[in-house]
Amino acid sequence: MQDKKEIYRHLCGQEPSIPLFSQPWWLDATAGPEGWDVALLEKGGIVLATMPYLKRRKACFRISTQPWLTLSLGPWLRPSNAKLPRRIAQEKELLQGLIAQLPPFDHFQQKWHYDQTNWLPFRWSGFNQTTDYSYVLPDLSDLNMVWNGFQENIRKEIRKATSRMQLCVRDDRPLEDLLRLHRLTYERQGKPVPCPDSVIARIDAACAARDTRRTFVAEDVNGRQHAAVYVVWDSNSAYYLIGGGDPALRSSGAASLCMWEAIRHAATVTRRFDFCGSTAEPIEHFVRAFGGKQCPYFSVSKTPSKMLASYLFLSSLLPASQTT
Repeated sequence: MQDKKEIYRHLCGQEPSIPLFSQPWWLDATAGPEGWDVALLEKGGIVLATMPYLKRRKACFRISTQPWLTLSLGPWLRPSNAKLPRRIAQEKELLQGLIAQLPPFDHFQQKWHYDQTNWLPFRWSGFNQTTDYSYVLPDLSDLNMVWNGFQENIRKEIRKATSRMQLCVRDDRPLEDLLRLHRLTYERQGKPVPCPDSVIARIDAACAARDTRRTFVAEDVNGRQHAAVYVVWDSNSAYYLIGGGDPALRSSGAASLCMWEAIRHAATVTRRFDFCGSTAEPIEHFVRAFGGKQCPYFSVSKTPSKMLASYLFLSSLLPASQTT
């Protein structure tokens, strides 16, 4: 008998609606092949619902959270043609079945894809929910319309970068160039880089094997690298995963130019562009200016451990420098 992960791997090879971040190869790269598992419901040999989840221990606690650089996880439900009341009833039954398959945990937290909007069965099972936002260009078929949707300051930045600054965007630079600019951005802010280079390298290798990633680096005539943007994609969407820039060259408009080139490339390989919204206000301000639609998505969590719940609550009251 096949185990659930084998069934899930086969399903993902057949079902294009499962998002990139829930793909087994992505989870292998971000969490390790043994670092994740999946809840899965099937009937008559047809998979009806799935929910991959992370498995790890921290000290004595069993933790299931979001893998590195993974925008969304959460449930996938097979589309249904039933009438709306029946469809919601089916969703309730399937989501309750997925919850029942989750292993014991002390803390659980997942960010769901914005297409999944029914979390009520999780609420009834004691989970909590907060809402985050991403910005999405839902249709890349008309790049003139996309361009006209940019705020004027973004269009000015792109024109400045190409004309006055004479920047050229390259997509053949090594990953280390992106990582260097990424590190410089966090050094300027006095913050540690949130994701290890080794994890980014694993993601890059997995995406390169499937031709689903591209790095865009803006350089001037002297070979100085101003900024970089890294995107990944599947047949449904491209995603702005990471970026960075040289603090000494921040005024050149390179970041906006790199993003525009990433969007133009995305239009040749997929249908939409997801800026992978951030709760950091400066990042939100930047990506919002590209005219994307604001898409709310759920962060669903539960912490049965009273000790860990108290620690997480107290940590939220402290400055970040005191909790890292």
